[in-house]
Amino acid sequence: MVDQTKRIQAVFFRSDTGAEPVRDWLKTLDKQDRFRIGTDIKTVEYGWPIGMPTCKPMKNGLFEVRTNLGNRIARVLFCINDGCMVLLHGFIKKTQKTPQADLDLALERKRKLEKHS
Repeated sequence: MVDQTKRIQAVFFRSDTGAEPVRDWLKTLDKQDRFRIGTDIKTVEYGWPIGMPTCKPMKNGLFEVRTNLGNRIARVLFCINDGCMVLLHGFIKKTQKTPQADLDLALERKRKLEKHS
C-alpha cells in the first residue's frame, strides 16, 4: 500500500498586514499554470524530502519548487518553519540564474517568520 499522507504541509507566508504574496501571485496566473504549480507543491508535500527535478535546495535554508509551464518556468521559494513548508515567494523565471532580488525577498520573509516563532 502506498503512503498517502502528507509529510509536510504547505502554508502561505502571511505578512504583518495579512497579505499572502504567493497566493496573490498565483491568482494572477491562468488556471492551467496554477494547476501545474499546485501539483508540484503537492508533490513536495507528499514526497518530502524530495530532490530534482521538482525541488532544489538553495542557500540559507531556502528551497525552490520548480515548475515547467511550457515556454516559461515558474519558481516558488519556500523554507521549513515549525514543520511546515512556508511558501515565501513565487515568480516566473526570466533568466537561467535565480535573480538576487527574488532570493533577497524570500530571505527577508523567512527572517520575519523566524522573528515571530
